[in-house]
Amino acid sequence: MSELLVFEKSVDRRKAYSLPEIDSGKTDISGFIPKSYLRESSPHLPELSELDIVRHFTRLSQLNYSVDTVMYPLGSCTMKYNPKVNEAIVQNEKWSGIHPYSPETLSQGMLKMIYEMEKYLCEISGMDAGSFQSVAGAHGEMLGLLLIKAYHKDRGSKKFKVIVSDSSHGTNPSSAHIAGYEVVTVPSNNDGEVDINALSNALDDNTAAVMLTNPNTLGIFERNILQIAEITHKKGALLYGDGANMNALLGNFCHGNLGFDVMHLNLHKSFSTPHGGGGPGSGPVFVKKHLAPYLPLPVVELEDNKYVLQYSRTKSIGKIHSFYGNIGVIIKAYAYIKALGKKGIKKAGEIAVLNANYMREKLKEHYTVHYDNRLCTHEFVISSKKHKALDIAKRLLDYGFYAPTIYFPLIVHEAIMIEPTETENKNEIDRFIETLIKIDSEDSKVLKDAPYNLPVCRLDEVGAARNPDISWKKQDL
Repeated sequence: MSELLVFEKSVDRRKAYSLPEIDSGKTDISGFIPKSYLRESSPHLPELSELDIVRHFTRLSQLNYSVDTVMYPLGSCTMKYNPKVNEAIVQNEKWSGIHPYSPETLSQGMLKMIYEMEKYLCEISGMDAGSFQSVAGAHGEMLGLLLIKAYHKDRGSKKFKVIVSDSSHGTNPSSAHIAGYEVVTVPSNNDGEVDINALSNALDDNTAAVMLTNPNTLGIFERNILQIAEITHKKGALLYGDGANMNALLGNFCHGNLGFDVMHLNLHKSFSTPHGGGGPGSGPVFVKKHLAPYLPLPVVELEDNKYVLQYSRTKSIGKIHSFYGNIGVIIKAYAYIKALGKKGIKKAGEIAVLNANYMREKLKEHYTVHYDNRLCTHEFVISSKKHKALDIAKRLLDYGFYAPTIYFPLIVHEAIMIEPTETENKNEIDRFIETLIKIDSEDSKVLKDAPYNLPVCRLDEVGAARNPDISWKKQDL
């Protein structure tokens, strides 16, 4: 697990290339490159052979945690294995070679894919129309809120409040704030669901929307969703669905059929595109008919058996991203849906729920399982009775597992949030359970300095954030 820095591996005059001598001798470049751009001394660069370089970067790659090597049980951020066939499909030059400025007559296949993908996801979500321009979940939230704002403005309303739950994803209040709304937070009840009385009291004539994740970030399905939709609409507000947890509901629950007016889906979570490290992502937004006129342009429509880009909607809020969004992500999600079909999509959600409940039941004798009075959906929240969440997460790295989400949702003390997804088999899930049980039995003094088996041990994260050292030593320059 120990690998030296590339500068530390350097050996004088060792190299990975062989170039012929220049017949004309040295060339004076000062005549065509400004002197201010020329170095006064040679740079200190590492000197290694080709084999040194290959082995160095291969070893570094083996230090990475990824869903291709270990279980990635990140609660609230579905990180499931994504079939490599979808990567091969999107790299086919018939897809990757299409320029976004290609005329419609030469892009019929791509436009057909976008058109059909919209129809598939509308069916899955219970919505009527959608846009793929938003390239992340938070970007989709912002788009959805801008659509809501345009809808109210079109009716002469100046509503300025958005209500979120205290268990919501942090992007919900942030997106509402960026969209220009005042954020009102309502608490959860003892069952982990939205407190209906608190929501009713918070709703008034100035409320533009209620943002709701269902199932919520505690892994609990909001059973009062029909009542929530009813009281929201009675105040003239719209109901926004955060679709980040859609993996639990695939094929079994349609937001649009239960009162949601608009929602986003995360193609990079539920529909087979790996994510993390800033991208790539796709957070398309889907709406009921009354919000469709405000969607970004262009939209793909079928006219006279040809797929065309429609720019004529006068109420559209305009573009929010170049071209048509992250098209490669959309293609991979399209391939995923085509491969699984209706039955496969439904089964994926059911197995995700089964895996989460199996794991929760196995851990409840050793950890505190929060909101244990009912089944969870795709994820659940636990806390240790003896150890801090951070210490458990760090110790898991020693056993070869990536750590689950910790300290979220914020309403649970020392929260450890686990989502096994449907792609992990029982053997791997059992190994993860056994590891968590073993860690819980260890001495706290052992855990507080973990990890031990990585290139670096426990870091001072607060000190690193407040006093970052990004300088090179003089001899390294």
